[in-house]
Amino acid sequence: MKSSAQLRDSVEDALAHIPYPTQPARLYQPIQYALTLGGKRLRPVMMLMAYNLWRDDVENILPQACAMEMYHNFTLLHDDVMDRASLRRGKPCVHVKWDVNTAILAGDTMLALAYRLYGDAPGLDTFHEATIGVCEGQQFDMDFETLANVSEDDYMEMIRLKTSLLFSCSMKIGAQLAGAPEPDADDLYHFGRLLGLAFQLQDDWLDVHGNPSTFGKQTGGDITENKRTWLLIKAFQLANQQQREDMRSWMARGEFKREEKVQFFTHLYAQLGVGEACQSRVRQLFDDALDRLDGVDVPDARKEPLRDLAHQVMGRQN
Repeated sequence: MKSSAQLRDSVEDALAHIPYPTQPARLYQPIQYALTLGGKRLRPVMMLMAYNLWRDDVENILPQACAMEMYHNFTLLHDDVMDRASLRRGKPCVHVKWDVNTAILAGDTMLALAYRLYGDAPGLDTFHEATIGVCEGQQFDMDFETLANVSEDDYMEMIRLKTSLLFSCSMKIGAQLAGAPEPDADDLYHFGRLLGLAFQLQDDWLDVHGNPSTFGKQTGGDITENKRTWLLIKAFQLANQQQREDMRSWMARGEFKREEKVQFFTHLYAQLGVGEACQSRVRQLFDDALDRLDGVDVPDARKEPLRDLAHQVMGRQN
């Protein structure tokens, strides 16, 4: 069994050796740039680790693993355009370094390249599910920006599609490519689904409580942008009428002092116990994910690297 670090190195090497045409340079250079911005390569590594539960020749599915990473980065490139973001992992976004039209076209090409890399290997239907579902999740996320009320169930479905689905489909594809029994592939799908949900809720929590030096971005960003997060939705559920009116007042303001708005919501979340409720939900999702992994019918020793990766993803120690 290979470690996640070893598999990540294999993915990085495979991505670096994808052959691109030299022209038009303004199309292919942004693609290569986007793929060199870093990241944990979680999705392709998860695919390789799922495959590695049954088979050792992981190099045979590197094209499919790279296809998933290519697709993931396509979504990030277009997300940055839609969000008008300026930085991605501390470096200028493609639409900033070049322009919006170039970013859109480069993203379209990355989607096509992802399907070319995947080919006609087993699991293509699952890859289709992932690529369509993420777009559905992004649309739901944008729809939420104009809705007065978003339910917790609606939010969980949105993050299942937008964030968790690439985790679950990466796991299932790895199993399908290895020829694993369908019940085991399904268990891995749900392991990825639950881990992805826990990962996103943890991200919501970190936006309020995280350390900027380790979180990778300034805390309070979701608050200042009125993002519908699990914490905000739960706060509306638990708040009294006056607290709800105060929250709506802050969210309706076109001009405000960032520090004051962040302080208001942070204090209110503490009053309502929203942070603790979020962490409790994260722990339950994480434990349920590990239960699904336990159900996969392979020796426990072969599952240890995946268990270790799950703890790494959540920033936990074994």
